[in-house]
Amino acid sequence: MHTLFVSKMKNKKTVTGVMLVLCALFIISFKNAGKRIMPPVKDTTNGGLFLPGKFKAVVVVDSLEGRARHIAVNTNGDVYVKLRFPDSIGGNVALRDTNGDGRADIIKKFADYEDKGPYGTGMRVHKGYLYFSSEANVYRTKLNPKSLVPDGPLELILHDAAAPHEHDAKPLAFDNAGHMYVAFGAPSNACQEQNRVPGSKGIKGCPLLKQYGGIWQFDEAKPNQVQADGIRYATGMRSVVAMDWNTADSCLYVVAHGRDDLRLQFPKIFSAWQSAVLPAEEFIKVKKGTDAGWPYYYYDPIKKKKLLNPEYGGNGIKVGNGAKYAQPIMAFPAHWAPNDLFFYTGNQFPARYKNGAFIAFHGSTNRSPYPQAGFFVCFVPFKHGKPASQWEIFADGFTGKSTVVSVSDAVYRPMGLAMGPDGSLYISETEEGKIWKISYTGGKSGFGKADLAKMELRKKLPAFRLPDVLKSDLQTGMLKGGAKIYNTYCTNCHQKNGRGDGNMIPPLSGSEWVTGGKYMEKDLAIRVVLNGLEGPIKVKNHPYNSAMPKHNFLSDADIAAVLTYIRNNFGNNSSLVTAAEVKKIRAEK
Repeated sequence: MHTLFVSKMKNKKTVTGVMLVLCALFIISFKNAGKRIMPPVKDTTNGGLFLPGKFKAVVVVDSLEGRARHIAVNTNGDVYVKLRFPDSIGGNVALRDTNGDGRADIIKKFADYEDKGPYGTGMRVHKGYLYFSSEANVYRTKLNPKSLVPDGPLELILHDAAAPHEHDAKPLAFDNAGHMYVAFGAPSNACQEQNRVPGSKGIKGCPLLKQYGGIWQFDEAKPNQVQADGIRYATGMRSVVAMDWNTADSCLYVVAHGRDDLRLQFPKIFSAWQSAVLPAEEFIKVKKGTDAGWPYYYYDPIKKKKLLNPEYGGNGIKVGNGAKYAQPIMAFPAHWAPNDLFFYTGNQFPARYKNGAFIAFHGSTNRSPYPQAGFFVCFVPFKHGKPASQWEIFADGFTGKSTVVSVSDAVYRPMGLAMGPDGSLYISETEEGKIWKISYTGGKSGFGKADLAKMELRKKLPAFRLPDVLKSDLQTGMLKGGAKIYNTYCTNCHQKNGRGDGNMIPPLSGSEWVTGGKYMEKDLAIRVVLNGLEGPIKVKNHPYNSAMPKHNFLSDADIAAVLTYIRNNFGNNSSLVTAAEVKKIRAEK
């Protein structure tokens, strides 16, 4: 057993009263870490991935208990993984390859830190330190190349005193001048008076922008900082998870998540197809003072301009003052979920990859009734601080199928990116915790269009192409009753199969919140639909933290119908809900 000192917060609302307490750090190897930690089996199929030319992939580890989020690689080749579901043993995993075959031989879990929320994300190796974040805190610990698990003190660098909320990830980036950049996602879709309630107007002079929806700059080494100690470096970005500093032009870049639910919020303005393909995920070059326009504007990748959000009077056509806000250097299709960005500085890959951007797209959850999309790692060539050509498919095959109807159908969902000391690219995914190491094995001078041709053909697959309004619609037949209501209001989050997204949105299948169990029969589900639910909860013993908007605009009969449908589908088998039961609870004060 190793010990380390951890700065813990006595009160999440303030940093006064911070004290050092002794915290045990338990370490386990994969031999006794539980059945989900598995050393990889050697294969010759690139671990199921499709790659260009003579790129080859080795599976570093097949699965990790707690599932992987972001990753980092030390100068000696040790790999560090931020877990989605930390436990009492730790929230990070360390991997070491002892014989040079690329596969992890030693796997150890470490860092029993405070505030282990379900948004676990953010991990970088910087100046000999391992930095990582949770929902509320950013930590660092000194790395020792001789020790796989960091054995120095765990320092609290930043504490966010705000209550947990949606878009609460804390991605990290560092410049060369001693600064750390942290994104503060907004607890809202479009700064509405009532968050995610259909038709609710946006708040003028959105007050959330004072504390959220942007990037803050901090001292990378100063302990116990709070948000007020930093500088609001950029604003107008609802949610950022993919962020990196480009050393080639000394500038910060992000790929921001676009807003959601255009049709659900404004069904008289937007169709299901428009909601599936709008708005863009924006690749933005960020300078001090950049304003990308959220919550007032979104970027339409088809019209190639920023348009006024409907919450602020937009109708899918109005431009307003959109041109005055920062425009993306590249626009990606809607809802692809960019969750990591990495500028390649190595020398192993062909020259065209030098200083270019790799982006991990986690994949969409809310394109129903059209196929879900994304789920791949793309590459954007760069020259003179801007994209030199269109985006390319670099690594694909994560989902295991050509058409993904519900996000849980995807076998793997790419998440984190990092570079090894030899210039190899590491990719992590969130569903099993699998990690790949990608290397180039051919002649670099001969790499060209022919090597990229097969990958370019993959853009014709449903996960990449623009869906046809009619032919791509997966909704067959005319839905009626509760099924129709579910398809209209619930599938974007809980999916067609009722299994959620495995990340932020909980499942309805077998959920104690739906069927009763230890909770009051029916009443809880009715109250959630009527009043909404926000904040961290546990479903089937897993933590989730998102916003369920109130649906009190639905009639008693509609709520009864959709709950009856949910309680008797997706493997559930519970009693019917009546309109009278909904009416009774609606009347409660």
